[in-house]
Amino acid sequence: MKIIHTSDWHLGQNFFTKSRKEEHQEFFKWLLKQISSNEIDAVIIAGDIFDTGTPPSYARELYNQFVVDISQLGCTLVVLGGNHDSVSTLNESKELLSCLNTHVIANTAKTPSEQIIELKNSHGDTGAILCAIPFIRPRDVMTSSAGESGLHKRQALGEAIKQHYNEIYLAAVALRELKNIKVPIIATGHLTALGVSQSDSVRDIYIGTLDGFAADGFPPADYIALGHIHRSQIVAKSEHIRYSGSPIPMSFDELKSPKQVVIVEFSQDKLLTINPIEIPRFQPMLTLKGDLSSIEAQLKNPENFLSKKPTWLCIEIEIQDYLSDLQQRIQTMIEGLNVEVLQLRRLRKRKHQSLTQIEKESLSELTPFDVFKKRLDLEVFEGKEEQARLERIQEQFRKIVSEVEHREENS
Repeated sequence: MKIIHTSDWHLGQNFFTKSRKEEHQEFFKWLLKQISSNEIDAVIIAGDIFDTGTPPSYARELYNQFVVDISQLGCTLVVLGGNHDSVSTLNESKELLSCLNTHVIANTAKTPSEQIIELKNSHGDTGAILCAIPFIRPRDVMTSSAGESGLHKRQALGEAIKQHYNEIYLAAVALRELKNIKVPIIATGHLTALGVSQSDSVRDIYIGTLDGFAADGFPPADYIALGHIHRSQIVAKSEHIRYSGSPIPMSFDELKSPKQVVIVEFSQDKLLTINPIEIPRFQPMLTLKGDLSSIEAQLKNPENFLSKKPTWLCIEIEIQDYLSDLQQRIQTMIEGLNVEVLQLRRLRKRKHQSLTQIEKESLSELTPFDVFKKRLDLEVFEGKEEQARLERIQEQFRKIVSEVEHREENS
């Protein structure tokens, strides 16, 4: 049994006014070739198929065409809802797509059996049992009570998610025993597991309720295919618990790590290999950092711009003072170049000054909020999205301090 684990396609994303349609089309062509050449039995998309709950029509067309194309290869497709996906949008074509060997699990079900899928191998036999767990919304697994502290809500949600996983896993084990078959049990998820590295494009989920799900809360499945984090990575040093990451960069800071899908192969109920396959970059993107003279030198380096397609640029300029004509200067530098500046950021040299000031102060003179503010002052939050992110960070810190103080008062 061979599966491909992928996630976070974000079809329909508007990237600084740029469409990702061509990139997704190229990715689908590449993925279909991988399915065919590697004789893949099933593809699992671990959430966030679309970028928004109301995707544009071209994004739905891409999705539907891929379902048709993969069905012609005799490969099973499993689509799991993510926090960006609309349950109703995914469910509207669920019955139709089931005729094309596609399983859609948009949200948590009322009974565990509804989230159990028998994945067939090339011989038509059950090759694996899938615990198909999408993004878990708190209201689907728990009820909140008035007056509960933030800490209690986090603990209750974490325990509810753990219990949900356990119920689905036990149902899968029972099915395997009932059929008396030696096959692996695979689980999925769309959440933040503790200890992972995020990127700028990952929007927070479980705000004020659950910061991360402990990896020891997952059941002892043979492989756990996760989504939501856009950087591919192993969770809690466990090779069989992985984020595949997004297939294309969702933000400029994701250029640091390669994109991939994960091919997982089993022999009966034994995990044989986990093989990440790197995805080509379909759109040239580049981040340039430094002062104005350094940026100009990098723009003149022909090795940075070898593609025939225009290179999308993020330019991060280190400046001491505010320059009102910064955009005009950059525009002059890129004249005649096959580039498009999508993001221009100012990085003010405040770090050394702030650290020097902190050295002259003792912790006894500072409140937790003073220390936190000094740390935030080392960052730059420009634009509406960054300001919204700053507000979320500040609100989360206020809640944490409040809970710590509350515990100290009661101890």
